[in-house]
Amino acid sequence: DKKHRDKEREKMKHKDGSTDKYKDKHKEKRKEEKVNYHADNSWKNACMHVKSEPEDDFYHSPKQSLKRERDEDNDSEFKPKKIKTENDKKAKKRKQDEVSNGHNIMKAKWEEERYTDGSKWRFLEHKGPVFAPPYEPLPNHVKFYYDGKAMKLSPEAEEVATFFAKMLDHEYTTKDIFRKNFFKDWRKEMTTEEKAKLTDLKKCNFTEMSEYFKAQSEARKAMTKEEKQKIKEENERILQEYGFCIMDNHRERIANFRIEPPGLFRGRGDHPKMGMLKRRIRPEDIIVNCSKDSKHPEPPPGRKWKEVRHDNKVTWLVSWTENIQGSIKYIMLNPSSRIKGEKDWQKYETARRLKKCVDRIRNQYREDWKSKEMRIRQRAVALYFIDKLALRAGNEKEEGETADTVGCCSLRVEHIKLYPENDGQEYVVEFDFLGKDSIRYYNKVPVEKRVFKNLQLFMENKEPDDDLFDRLNTSILNKHLQELMDGLTAKVFRTYNASITLQQQLKELTNVEENIPAKILSYNRANRAVAILCNHQRAPPKTFEKSMQNLQAKIDAKRDQLSDAKRELKSAKADAKVRKDEKSKKTVETKKKAVQRIEEQLMKLEVQATDREENKQIALGTSKLNYLDPRISVAWCKKWGIPVEKIYNKTQREKFAWAIDMADEDFEF
Repeated sequence: DKKHRDKEREKMKHKDGSTDKYKDKHKEKRKEEKVNYHADNSWKNACMHVKSEPEDDFYHSPKQSLKRERDEDNDSEFKPKKIKTENDKKAKKRKQDEVSNGHNIMKAKWEEERYTDGSKWRFLEHKGPVFAPPYEPLPNHVKFYYDGKAMKLSPEAEEVATFFAKMLDHEYTTKDIFRKNFFKDWRKEMTTEEKAKLTDLKKCNFTEMSEYFKAQSEARKAMTKEEKQKIKEENERILQEYGFCIMDNHRERIANFRIEPPGLFRGRGDHPKMGMLKRRIRPEDIIVNCSKDSKHPEPPPGRKWKEVRHDNKVTWLVSWTENIQGSIKYIMLNPSSRIKGEKDWQKYETARRLKKCVDRIRNQYREDWKSKEMRIRQRAVALYFIDKLALRAGNEKEEGETADTVGCCSLRVEHIKLYPENDGQEYVVEFDFLGKDSIRYYNKVPVEKRVFKNLQLFMENKEPDDDLFDRLNTSILNKHLQELMDGLTAKVFRTYNASITLQQQLKELTNVEENIPAKILSYNRANRAVAILCNHQRAPPKTFEKSMQNLQAKIDAKRDQLSDAKRELKSAKADAKVRKDEKSKKTVETKKKAVQRIEEQLMKLEVQATDREENKQIALGTSKLNYLDPRISVAWCKKWGIPVEKIYNKTQREKFAWAIDMADEDFEF
């Protein structure tokens, strides 16, 4: 009976929870998991550089709870407390392991927080764009001359004339197509009298205008420190007011909140529309996008927006259509924002998924080279070039509307030449065409025999201006790629090949024994291999020769300094042999260190000179920011003890904050 009563009493104690150690242990464990969950959330927010609280004096607060759908199940009022348990050390270690495996945590968080209905946000509020300042007429002493006589222009005509005057020293103003388009659009802004008088651009003299703007530029450079500070403060004020928005309770930076001022269209290469007038964007051209329950941006006094939209399926804040090519321009979030970071991350994850199935895809397009259907053969050969040479797919364009640039699918017969044998190599294809931004792509590559034979077949009975792949376009190609892998497009091959090339090159080029400047040179060489693969060329900077001369002068001065230091060391050693005292020994050590320090400085300058020379005509920035998975670079930095600041500047580190937190030294693309 006594034993039975004791058991009953024990059961009652379990019910009221007074001494239930087992129950307490699990209760504490649940609390601890909540703590870890909230800690993970705050870690994720910190590494995405997002501020959770808006500044009251700038923005109207949202009227409703803005928590994401998946967060509704969580106890939002829960305040984590420090819980002391026997397993504290284990919990701490587990937490550290989770953070070190940042990739999985970030992935889990982003997948958890994504809206399921295709929405990008629930609440969006901003102040709208900053318009270009109104035109200020030229002072009376600055004259425009026509046929040797001074002529006063109407404000509208004068403004357009200043655009040409500012470019007078540029080679654009010597090009016939630029001059023709400019004069045609300029005449549209003239009064009837001006049109009647101004009939020949060759008789127009913009020299005084040009000299005035040069003087203005010099005056800006010569401003006092106080004047520059005043301008800086005003720009900061505008940035704080217009450069941020509130998106779902986060204060996010806006990328390009200033609307581009009017001017003359330049284009790349020999663009048929160069010289045309880019008109001033007015509030009536602007579509504003924000949430219904936000405080809508106010247009300038007496003006109105074209439209106020509430489309949460897109991420742009403002849009308008420019008048040259009829393309839509957008004001978007800064690359460091969560949405942009997530998009970047997804892009590189798609390329990593391609790595798993690229061998299967390559085997399939090799089989398709033998297909009985011409369209399948053409598709397979084009895919081979996109994969092997990292060519862009190329999009269909209207005739005469844009520069004559092509990609893989839009290649014409005239763009390639076939050589059964060339320079000791068999089956060589010579490519020569203008790619994106009118950058010439020239390459001679040996290809597989079946590809060569297919190209001969595709070129049979065709004129030079006929399409090489006449049964293929980018839509057909991308539709086929979607069937091979979800989310796969031609562009993914470019991202994949660029990233995998960087990783392989870094493994080959990095030398354990090299110092930091030498390792950075190796990194830039690996990056350069990618830029060459992607055809990221540039014209040598105008100041290149001068900057190289300055650098060479520094190198020569440092060599002289090293010679002096070595002489002093030799003298100190001779002195120490005679004296044999502590003071002379210390002097020798000091001189030795001085020589070592100067040698390191000299090497750093020589590495810098080599780097600059090799990068003269290669643009490294495009591939580094758009095609290379930043986690490869971050992992390389962590592995070799290189500060990330040496690879990415402040803006780039903000853009790739997700990668810096995510990648450890063992990351593999």
